[in-house]
Amino acid sequence: MTPLSRRFFIAGAAASLPVACAVAVRREQLGARVAEPSGAADTIIAGAAVYTMDPQQPRAEAVALRGDRILAVGRLSYVNQFKSRLTRVVDAHGQTLLPGFIDAHSHPLLQSVATGVDVGLASIADVKAALARKAASTPPGMWVVGMMYDDTKFREGRALNRRDIDAVVSEHPVIVRHRGGHTAVVNSRALELAGITINSPDPIGGKFFRDNGELTGKVAELAVEVFEKVGTWPMEDRATRSQSAALISRKMAACGLTSTTDAFTERDNFIAYQDARDANALCFRITVMPNGRAELYAGMKMAGLRSGFGDDMIRIGAVKYAADGSASERTMRMSTPYTGRPDDFGILTMDQQQIDEAVHDALSHGFRIGIHANGDVTIGMVLNAYEQGLKNWSGPNPRLRIEHCSLVNADLIARIKALGVIPAPFYTYAYYHGEKWSEYGDAKMEHMFAHRSFLDAGIPVAPASDFTPGPYEPMMALQSMVTRQDRAGRVWGPSQRITIDEALKVCTVNGAYASFEENLKGSLTPGKLADCVLLGSDPHHTDPTRLVDIPVVRTILGGKTVHEA
Repeated sequence: MTPLSRRFFIAGAAASLPVACAVAVRREQLGARVAEPSGAADTIIAGAAVYTMDPQQPRAEAVALRGDRILAVGRLSYVNQFKSRLTRVVDAHGQTLLPGFIDAHSHPLLQSVATGVDVGLASIADVKAALARKAASTPPGMWVVGMMYDDTKFREGRALNRRDIDAVVSEHPVIVRHRGGHTAVVNSRALELAGITINSPDPIGGKFFRDNGELTGKVAELAVEVFEKVGTWPMEDRATRSQSAALISRKMAACGLTSTTDAFTERDNFIAYQDARDANALCFRITVMPNGRAELYAGMKMAGLRSGFGDDMIRIGAVKYAADGSASERTMRMSTPYTGRPDDFGILTMDQQQIDEAVHDALSHGFRIGIHANGDVTIGMVLNAYEQGLKNWSGPNPRLRIEHCSLVNADLIARIKALGVIPAPFYTYAYYHGEKWSEYGDAKMEHMFAHRSFLDAGIPVAPASDFTPGPYEPMMALQSMVTRQDRAGRVWGPSQRITIDEALKVCTVNGAYASFEENLKGSLTPGKLADCVLLGSDPHHTDPTRLVDIPVVRTILGGKTVHEA
């Protein structure tokens, strides 16, 4: 252990003591643990295979809840002491009880059907029909927006292009956004509106794609912003945004998620989560990571707010920046080229100076920082900035983050470990996006989404769906991390497989650690928040290739059922 990593380890542990000691926990002879045992439980869950994710008591027979907290965990005979005539007893009938799952990186409100049309469809023909219908109901001249596009999943076996869109919508500007959020396809009217021609230079940090001397309509990274600055865009009102926040929270709760993270929060979305909570309609806890380039972050700094401010439902996390392209859209910046594209190393969206300045600004204003860095080149640049920013750091480990942290090597892992940095690689990608990984090749895939390497190095790797780019379902995440097998049965990077217990810890304990909330959630421990999930089958006794099929029977948030199958 280097001096730096040892200092952060000790400081981080010491910093957690006051909060941990504030929860009075007493170990009983019967193997139960209880926090200040007075009064009756509101709910007792019994008859389940209980996996607490608490190393001091990994298994139990029953759990008692009172208010929004866990009251007692242990043998049924002990937990029943907290039962009264008003206590609700849930007989789990042999189901599996776990802490609520945590997603440390997602974008719940990134793409809204209120302003666009879902084109996550099976064929280009279907997409064209959907865009034509949307255009027919869109005022003249206004942008038509397609969302959830995935270029590798069409029956036609090819990507969408501007000619496809032109064939059905020529009078409206059209943008079809990739579900990954880094690329889009526009039609000829959009190119005309933005003044983009075959001779237009690519903007710094972006690209207009060309083929056989003409624009294909595909645009990437900062080139997308060129179109966002022109024309009339459909708007989503405050009430609709609040309803969208409530809806996605219900959908995520139905999959067993009790906490998630908006990893590029804009002002309107921050308000939407608060409005949904005020309407008692928010079914998850959320950490907001303000977009470092947007007005929300500037306003927070001006108001003197900093990371950690908030409550158990909505809390400010790290500020978020993006320094390179996408893994799923094959634009991330690497030291070696993409397979079949010898001149393509990916795209940087920030240079070293910009990254350094962002880190300095965040730390000087009391913010943690999380920088999107997929490729090994970009990860190295982010670590350069973190090393510089923490050179004279005297406080506890601030747990700076690298969002995605996709392609790593031994040197990068050692630097991540020494700094106490939290990597948040995609946890459903190996399974869901398998058809894309041939563009990286087998050798690279042994070092991508490197959960095994991080765990072996003692790094508490965080769980990250990156929804909408990746699905958020925890059962899919477990299967993806354990098998590294895609939907077609091909295995990508088998050396990065982890065990089911390790995967469960990533999705619970490590998720809480990533947001400095390990003393509030992540395990079924007395005194922690009463967030838990009942599964129809035990992941430990399920075929690893069928984990995705395990049903979520009940999700409990703060002692209240927010989903029941």
